[in-house]
Amino acid sequence: MKFVVCIYTPLFRNLPLLCCSFNSFRFRMSPPSVLITGANRGIGLGFVHHYLSLKDVKHVFATARDPSTANDLNGISDPRLHVVKMDVQNDESIIAAEKEISSIVGDAGLTLLINNAGVLDRYEVESPIDRKRILDTFDINVAGPIIISQVFLPLLRKAASFNSSLPIGVNRAAIVNISSGAASIQDNKSGGVVIYRASKVGLYSPPPIFSKILSINESLNSLTKTFGHHTIKDNVLTVAILPGFVVTQLTNNRGELTVEQSIALMVKVFDTWTKESNGLYYAKEGHLFPL
Repeated sequence: MKFVVCIYTPLFRNLPLLCCSFNSFRFRMSPPSVLITGANRGIGLGFVHHYLSLKDVKHVFATARDPSTANDLNGISDPRLHVVKMDVQNDESIIAAEKEISSIVGDAGLTLLINNAGVLDRYEVESPIDRKRILDTFDINVAGPIIISQVFLPLLRKAASFNSSLPIGVNRAAIVNISSGAASIQDNKSGGVVIYRASKVGLYSPPPIFSKILSINESLNSLTKTFGHHTIKDNVLTVAILPGFVVTQLTNNRGELTVEQSIALMVKVFDTWTKESNGLYYAKEGHLFPL
């Protein structure tokens, strides 16, 4: 969609009409409410700082398993920030968080859900067999985003209806899944971190309760595609994005980008998404990443 703005004044009649064109106006806007899981450090905390820097954002919900120990979040003095208790492995905790957030956003609903919480377990081919480690990784990285998206979908649908004058995108209603380069099968040139890779793409068979939402052997990226087929019917966008190799505790403070650099790149990409972006997997620079 292209918009043209022209400026004219009778004081300068002999000057040519000054016109500026814009491909979209969405970059001028911000999602009124944002929920970020795993927000007590790293990329999640970076998203918190970013959205609090935008004056049009009314509510930022930052989840942590134990808010009393989330020192970085508790050190932020902004009334728009709500630190919410949520354990992505505990359904009652997720449901309680939804009720708390619903009581705050009301009929406006929740505009943007960022599924960021995750764990990187360095389980290797040569590691001692440990089924619990494997299942815990899948529980956090796959089951967590599935259930959180399910529980918060009614609030996202509310936002899509409340913001019906806006085009489909992150400023109307959206689920953004923070994925990983390790999720790409085509880009896997080194192996390693076996369970982390598997939890991000493939090898996941969900319980029967999800059989209408997910088919066998789907995980985070495939979840994005499958969930997107359902959410787009209600004008809720679902997309996955790769943040890059970011210096965080998850990567043992190694990486190519700071949190701030990664966030700056990703949010630029967020603003380019349209209905056609639904169900896709993007790199932080904005191009599609190989599956």
